[in-house]
Amino acid sequence: MEQTAKPKHATSKKKLGYFERYLSLWVAICMVAGVFAGKAFPGLIDALRRMEFGQNSQINAPIAVLIWLMIIPMMMKVDFAAIRGVGRRPRGLLVTLFVNWLVKPFSMAFFAWLFFRFVFSPWIAPADADQYIAGAIILAAAPCTAMVFVWSYLSDGDPAYTLVQVSVNDLLMLFLFAPIVRFLVSGASSLEVPFHVLLYSVAIFIVIPLAAGVLLRRWWIGRRGKLWFEEQLLPRFAPVSMTALLVTLLLIFGFQADNITGKFLHVVLIAVPILIQVYFNSSLTYGLMRLFRVEYAVAAPGALIGASNFFELAVATAIALFGPGSGAALATVVGVLIEVPVMLSVCSFCNRTRHWFAPPQAAA
Repeated sequence: MEQTAKPKHATSKKKLGYFERYLSLWVAICMVAGVFAGKAFPGLIDALRRMEFGQNSQINAPIAVLIWLMIIPMMMKVDFAAIRGVGRRPRGLLVTLFVNWLVKPFSMAFFAWLFFRFVFSPWIAPADADQYIAGAIILAAAPCTAMVFVWSYLSDGDPAYTLVQVSVNDLLMLFLFAPIVRFLVSGASSLEVPFHVLLYSVAIFIVIPLAAGVLLRRWWIGRRGKLWFEEQLLPRFAPVSMTALLVTLLLIFGFQADNITGKFLHVVLIAVPILIQVYFNSSLTYGLMRLFRVEYAVAAPGALIGASNFFELAVATAIALFGPGSGAALATVVGVLIEVPVMLSVCSFCNRTRHWFAPPQAAA
């Protein structure tokens, strides 16, 4: 009697790739190396800091190039044609959009204002508090793009629907990111946010890489086919994106050397409101998905999108607005430092509670 071979995915445990699995460790190493470089080679770091796109533009040229190397491969994964099928299962997408754009930035603004202005006021000066509030808001106003696919895979999410959620968020980010950041930063802190700098940031760090990603995706699929593009080409870009991220962080921590060595306690304090809002928004999304009887394969990625951030865009925007040595840039980098362990904990919770949700047929 012939035995039927079990599919590989039935016996193999899902896990992160090598770089993603130890991202927090790499970030910590870059933090130490960057601070060392900032202290040991101040002339070199200062020269890199002063390399801008135009005088007083605040957009650091080396970091901008590195950000493009990070973001363009991520944008190549986005298939906007998938949006056409959203009408068949709209509830999951509506919950995701509600939390990402009407709850998440505002809850982060509240938590940041509460902790930095009041709870941590004995240890944080008002000027630093303004910077950290701004950085936290910028971080929360940028919904996650690339890493969501990793978290969705680990939680057995529906990859097609996750793609729809990410694609719609990316389109809305073109129009909502700049006005939300300006409104909330100006309201929760005493900082002025130049709107033209925000528009430059959107153009440089969203429009250009998004357009490049879409065009490259269409070109490669047209030449070699979708299967080759997704299974052969995209994996080759993963080390490029990760290396660019780590070099970016090394530079930022080099620019931040004096801040970090003098304010290490602040790094710990910055993590507190970010952690609270991450768990608050992921729990809210997951609860609403269950309330509206959304199937688990859609609910889990939705909760993970509500928890994670497009930290590459957030770091770049904070640098453009306030400079690479600013407290706002430091706050966005703290978000990177805690991203992986926090998201793995959310993935683990979703996997343990999948029985809370009805089977796909009942949910539909």
